[in-house]
Amino acid sequence: MVRVLGIDPGTRVTGYGIVEQSGRGLSYVCGGEIRPPQTRVLSKRLFILSEELSNIIEEYRPTCVAVEGLYFALNARSAMMLGHARGVVLVSAARYGLDVFEYSPSTVKQSITGYGNAAKEQVNGMIRRLLKSDEIDRLDVSDALAVAICHIHHQRYSGKRASLCNSFPL
Repeated sequence: MVRVLGIDPGTRVTGYGIVEQSGRGLSYVCGGEIRPPQTRVLSKRLFILSEELSNIIEEYRPTCVAVEGLYFALNARSAMMLGHARGVVLVSAARYGLDVFEYSPSTVKQSITGYGNAAKEQVNGMIRRLLKSDEIDRLDVSDALAVAICHIHHQRYSGKRASLCNSFPL
């Protein structure tokens, strides 16, 4: 059994979702959003993100973490803010000895929909079908679940380490 925590990082909203693979089947374990108050300074928002991720890891005990990589078309400020959130994800995973796997947004979309430039709504629709759940309605949550499923697909078809991702053994 593999239990993957997928993360769609952000300093305003971080989507998370856990998918479990048992045999060839996928099961939806949980999903949600972490929304630190925007009235707080960045350091406090990042601390809240870290605490919430730790709570999720402790409660659900994933076997690894899959995170969406940086989208390079963002402006420099947005990329830097996203980098802060990704750093928190990496440190949170390291705290629990979890391996982290990174997938580009286009790789995730290609893996889920068959089209690397799919819209978020298309990804959401496929995630709802794959996990047989109508309760997955938030796009940040479906994006996080898509990252988790992408990792499971790449593990299944390419052996222990996924060839289309960067892994950070911690």
